[in-house]
Amino acid sequence: MSFSATTLTGSKPAQYAQLLAQARALLHGERDRIANAANLSALVYQALPDLNWVGFYFYDGTELVVGPFQGLPACVRIPLDKGVCGAAARTRQTQRIEDVHAFPGHIACDSASNSELVVPLVGADGALLGVFDLDSPLPARFDVEDQQGLEAIARAYVESLQ
Repeated sequence: MSFSATTLTGSKPAQYAQLLAQARALLHGERDRIANAANLSALVYQALPDLNWVGFYFYDGTELVVGPFQGLPACVRIPLDKGVCGAAARTRQTQRIEDVHAFPGHIACDSASNSELVVPLVGADGALLGVFDLDSPLPARFDVEDQQGLEAIARAYVESLQ
């Protein structure tokens, strides 16, 4: 299967529907968490504007450990009581942060990041698998439509592992 960078068209929900269809095509028939995380990171990083980091952190039973990503080198380990990723993992709720510098305990892996969206990855049994993390150099880059679209992509990722 070959993928090329394509331009998403239409309204933002329509663009996320297109991106979700592309994600499902990439994930189809593959259950390896590393392979799927790598392809989704690349797909989302190439498809969405104004991002400087897209990737996965996996929960190892104690903390979050960096997985496949696109962007500058990242923090390797994140405790669950630190940063936006830790908050998403700890609360099991998506964190949509307009200004990361105002977030208590923010971990600045890339000083160019100004806003962040982190979706927790929770298995069907309720177990924490990790988080799907997106950073942007723009303040308030992510809105509720971005959150809904990226949560759908994160669900498709989790479903691909089962």
